[in-house]
Amino acid sequence: MLLPPLQVRCFCLALTLWAACAAKPVIYGADAPPASKWRKHTVNDRSPFEAAGVADFNGDGKLDIFSGDSWYAAPDWTRHKVREVPRGTNPHYYEDFADQPWDVNGDGLVDIVTCAYFSRRISWIEHPQDATQPWKEHTIDTPGSMETGYLLDLYGNNTRVFLPNVGGQVCFYELASRQPKVEWKLRQLAPQGAGHGLGHGDLNGDGRIDLITPKGWYEQPAEREADWKYHADFDLGTASIEILGHDFDGDGKTDIVWGMGHAFGLHWMKQSQDAAGKRTWTKADIDNSFSQVHTLHLGDFDGDGQLEFVTGKRIYAHASEPGATAEPCVYLFKYDRKTSQWVKTVVYQGEAAPNAPSDPEQRDALQDFARGSAGTGLQMALKDLDQDGDLDIVAPGKSGLYWFENLRISKPASTK
Repeated sequence: MLLPPLQVRCFCLALTLWAACAAKPVIYGADAPPASKWRKHTVNDRSPFEAAGVADFNGDGKLDIFSGDSWYAAPDWTRHKVREVPRGTNPHYYEDFADQPWDVNGDGLVDIVTCAYFSRRISWIEHPQDATQPWKEHTIDTPGSMETGYLLDLYGNNTRVFLPNVGGQVCFYELASRQPKVEWKLRQLAPQGAGHGLGHGDLNGDGRIDLITPKGWYEQPAEREADWKYHADFDLGTASIEILGHDFDGDGKTDIVWGMGHAFGLHWMKQSQDAAGKRTWTKADIDNSFSQVHTLHLGDFDGDGQLEFVTGKRIYAHASEPGATAEPCVYLFKYDRKTSQWVKTVVYQGEAAPNAPSDPEQRDALQDFARGSAGTGLQMALKDLDQDGDLDIVAPGKSGLYWFENLRISKPASTK
């Protein structure tokens, strides 16, 4: 559900107060969080869109940013509006729940694959040869309401599929043809694992990427057209997108990390085997100090060859939810294999919105939070945006669009 019913608001408020008092992160790695090695840059602090993609859209060799109705040209982030994005039937949301760059039609220009919740539509937005013309939207399918979707090299052959989180379904779309006509192929799996949340990882160690849902996982078969076996191994609740499948502790077995998209909580499950060789899952908390943990992304941010993940608060995922007006934040989490503990690093932490209207229907992130507040939105982009050798973070959301510059490689502050 996109909006919780009115009758649960009192419960949500009580849960917010409880969480603020009771929730503690598992570990910071020390008595206080490490000093941030990130610099925030404002791309557009009035942008309300919750997805972003990074690619070279004008062919000048620099990485640009696409979000919502516009792309922003590096290095000055000059805005180029290329389409209209309507609000949803709920005006707190825009019909732009994903912005995935891909040259769909093979003409050498980077297009955008997107999806929407209210119109139930998956589309690709065509980048025209004439830069003065608006970008044209082409409908791929209307499978149902979607929180978001992302591109994935599912088969390990450098051919990506689009994986949407569709209500009541588990499916993905293959690009079957680029020329002379763009055509897509829908692949539907059995629906019993469907729910709020979606991810991937090689859970059984066979070298093939499996799909993870809130209610279990789908095993990719050896033969591409064969059925995917469903394993109802767990129930994650209203989970994030992505749900991460990765061997965090280095024991050779893929673990699972997820956040609670509409509540407090960031968790993981360690994969093990019992005496009979059966796969088992042991759940533990990572951090319960912040809510609306709606999106997670893997990346090697410190250059040591071990993957961490970035997440944070999706500002006003629902404006009525527990912790909705608390401090916006973006955090990194890394599993320390020597101490068997999670280490949390602050990329960004802002200020709460104590003066937000008491009626959630009247709340507006651009008005309620201090100007320049950053959150994770539905989907961040991880790229070496300034091409200096380390991985940066582009964070869109209802309170603006921002680039977090990784300062792992020392360099002077920008004069812009």
